[in-house]
Amino acid sequence: MPLRPTAGLWLAIVSAATFGVSGPFAKSLLEIGWSPGAAVGLRIGGAAVVLLVPVLIAMRGRWATLRGNALTIVIYGTTAIALCQLFYFNAMQRMSVGVSLLLEYLAPVLIVGFLWLRSRKAPQVLTIIGSVTAVLGLLLVLDLTGDTRLDPVGVLFGLAAAVCLVVFFLMSAKVDESLPPLVMAGGGMVVAAGTIAVLGLTNIMPFRFVFADVSLAGATYSWIVPVAVLVLVATVAAYVTGILAAQRLGSKVASFVALTEVMFAVLAAWLILGELPGPLQLLGGLLIVAGVVCVRLDELRSADAAGTALLDQPNPVEPLPRG
Repeated sequence: MPLRPTAGLWLAIVSAATFGVSGPFAKSLLEIGWSPGAAVGLRIGGAAVVLLVPVLIAMRGRWATLRGNALTIVIYGTTAIALCQLFYFNAMQRMSVGVSLLLEYLAPVLIVGFLWLRSRKAPQVLTIIGSVTAVLGLLLVLDLTGDTRLDPVGVLFGLAAAVCLVVFFLMSAKVDESLPPLVMAGGGMVVAAGTIAVLGLTNIMPFRFVFADVSLAGATYSWIVPVAVLVLVATVAAYVTGILAAQRLGSKVASFVALTEVMFAVLAAWLILGELPGPLQLLGGLLIVAGVVCVRLDELRSADAAGTALLDQPNPVEPLPRG
């Protein structure tokens, strides 16, 4: 059907936009005293509850497949969802949403380095150019020569989130075809919620809830508003639209459009929190995105040269939406 690709493109954009608003709404909770563990735990736990029924429906007759992929789901839920979000929220507590997310989105460049070390085969020229461009962008984002210094702990949390995102991308590329993406996402949410609960109960990442009003876009709202947006929009809706987009566009196009999350997050932080990176940091962000695009283009070109054009067809093994 000719409308399917167009519909898929809009779904992918909606998915990126809904993921992008998670940072500003979560930070509104952090600013009134919530701990990162509390914000992440409520977001993931609420999403796990909402997704429970759809997952159970999708698992009819496939319980053996779930058992065979149990370890994969545990690693995915613990690292790619729980720790990734926890590190990202901790970074936001110390820095702006835009800078935190830009650090996290260095993941594709880290993947290049990992694959280079593992295969001992140098990447193509376009990948090298993209990696260098992204590193230059990172230096501008960090603004090492400016008067304003970023929180070094926040930078480390942002880079730790990037490492967890690397795990997400690597695992998404090896998902068992017989395991529905919705089950992988929902199962991962359950594991992630359990992980956050353990970290909170052992006081490693303590839970601190403050039931006070929050400030959003210059107005005052109940704390329930950002929590509802985090659970229903930035998690459930973002995952569902991401899965539907990948089914219509194919894995490569859908994951490429997902890069727009960075721009949506910066825009949302500006509109909702009044945060806007400085000129050099904005330039650095553009360089990071440009570098990631170069790496992705080289990856797509190499995949096509290797005869993997089948991945461009609808309903391939799509990458799971980011947690």
